[in-house]
Amino acid sequence: MSKISSNRVIRYSSLVMLFIIQLLFLLAIFKENNSTIALSFFIVLISFLLLFSFFKSPVHHNTLAYEKVYIAVWVPIGAVSCYFLNHQFGLGSVFSASLVGLAGALIPYLNKKSDYLSHLPPAIYCGSFVGMSNTRVAHDIYFILAASICTAVLLIISKSLLNGVGGKLGTLAFAGVAITYLILFLFSRA
Repeated sequence: MSKISSNRVIRYSSLVMLFIIQLLFLLAIFKENNSTIALSFFIVLISFLLLFSFFKSPVHHNTLAYEKVYIAVWVPIGAVSCYFLNHQFGLGSVFSASLVGLAGALIPYLNKKSDYLSHLPPAIYCGSFVGMSNTRVAHDIYFILAASICTAVLLIISKSLLNGVGGKLGTLAFAGVAITYLILFLFSRA
């Protein structure tokens, strides 16, 4: 298999995985709200429009690029920071994520010439979305660590996917939390 075709397989499998996660999220909303037939039709329509937009929109490059691991390692740091501010200090999820995001945005000013520091804010902010998780989903810090590591892996492999699309970091955080929750759910049933 050539490098170009393997990159294409990885890119499209990532998009399909993202589509499936968003579809499951929409179905969870449907199930939780005991919705009507009209809403189920709307969910199916939205799902197909999402799938169409993933494959037709120029939101990714033809080459596959990976984020560096030493940048993605900041996702768990942002997640744990937000989790502690939210649950241990009672600041609330939005305010906690805002503080962590602000701190992450200020890091490049420590050394304006550092290329490394300039790449940290998105990773930290992505982690803060993981740290916003409710205690009904994220029972403890270990769940947050596992979900943030999963999110960091997703951040690494999605560097060239969905560029220029708003909500990429939140979607990655949601996917990391959802995958971690699913894995724990499946292991608890076994």
